[in-house]
Amino acid sequence: MERRNFLKSVAVAGTSATVLTSCTSASGAAGHELTAGHIVHTVYFWLKDGLSDAEEKDFLNFFEALKNVPGIHSFNVGKPAPTTPRDVVDNSFQYSLIVIFASLDDIDTYEKHPDHLSAIDKYSKYWTKVAVRDTELL
Repeated sequence: MERRNFLKSVAVAGTSATVLTSCTSASGAAGHELTAGHIVHTVYFWLKDGLSDAEEKDFLNFFEALKNVPGIHSFNVGKPAPTTPRDVVDNSFQYSLIVIFASLDDIDTYEKHPDHLSAIDKYSKYWTKVAVRDTELL
């Protein structure tokens, strides 16, 4: 597999999501151009053990609740890729979210938006751990 094209479109529980298609390209997800200054907000979710299929499906509504928060440049949901196991790879999470923002002001709006906060309150019952990695593109 060619490393610069290692992420592809994924299906998540019957919903389609597109993730970044190239790590060396200036193109972003869903046809949006990524440029210096954009913020890549990556969130990893570890779900509680023993969730039923219905509970996991309900958890996926969390992403639907976030999609329309103002300031989002692109929005992508995924699961761990079946890449070659290596010491530096952590595929222990169940879902990831990649949201691109055009500016720090946009991510600030997102983080404080009532829909974002409400979704966290409603769906956090399904996860045991969340890790956030924010990157400002050069």
